[in-house]
Amino acid sequence: MSETLQTTDVAASDADLLSQTAIAVRAAGSALRERFGEVVRYQTREELMHALAANDDTALDILRPGLTRLRPDAGWVEDELDGGALPPGEWWVVDPAEGNVNHLHALPEWAVTATLVRENQPVLTAVHLPLTGETYTALTGAGAHLDGRPLQVSRTADLGLSIVATSQARPDEDEKVVRRVGSSITAMLFDALVVRTAVPATLHLLNVAAGRIDAFWQYSGARADLLPGALLVTEAGGQISDAEGRTWTPESESFLAAAPGVHAEAIATLSR
Repeated sequence: MSETLQTTDVAASDADLLSQTAIAVRAAGSALRERFGEVVRYQTREELMHALAANDDTALDILRPGLTRLRPDAGWVEDELDGGALPPGEWWVVDPAEGNVNHLHALPEWAVTATLVRENQPVLTAVHLPLTGETYTALTGAGAHLDGRPLQVSRTADLGLSIVATSQARPDEDEKVVRRVGSSITAMLFDALVVRTAVPATLHLLNVAAGRIDAFWQYSGARADLLPGALLVTEAGGQISDAEGRTWTPESESFLAAAPGVHAEAIATLSR
């Protein structure tokens, strides 16, 4: 039986809302999967931006009406690259094609994400990987799951035995941030077992929540990059902070998510 979005006049519980959000991201993912397979050629930044926007619009044509029906009074974050705090109330923070540039290059690392933020706290998230068919979900206080199976972060307690990951600085990033990313990778190359560097951030954070990767860090970053994974990791038993160990918020200049056993050691490495 095909999945369909359900709406009622009575506000759905957050658990019901998460179920319906998962249906929406799967539907958007199916539309993007139909566009996937051939490398999209571009010769200029303008052509690249046009190709990226075409993917975003394909997914948003499904996500925007579907999620708006579920939560008509919730705000909508127009730009997935935005950062910082949100105004009071409920907001949909959506990345219609997380890892969009990978999609254009026929690489498999991309996803569709939708997160409901309430008073600047993520309360539920759904992340769908169309090429594998996997859907990761998290609900505040109810845990993180992969297709209904509970997720648990790694029990590793030694950074020297850990696989860690980061996302590179985005194009046109401030030089200070770029250099900070480079120095942090160098520090981790000395202290960790393996260092992975790739985009998008969300896929690394899924792996932290699932216990496959022990820590992920990033400098700067947007809400849509980090909020889904932040909720998944915390609900899977992990710890999040900024790179110096302070409480992380969407206004922070850095981000760290890790298994509890290596969180403090990762902070020490990044603080060198």
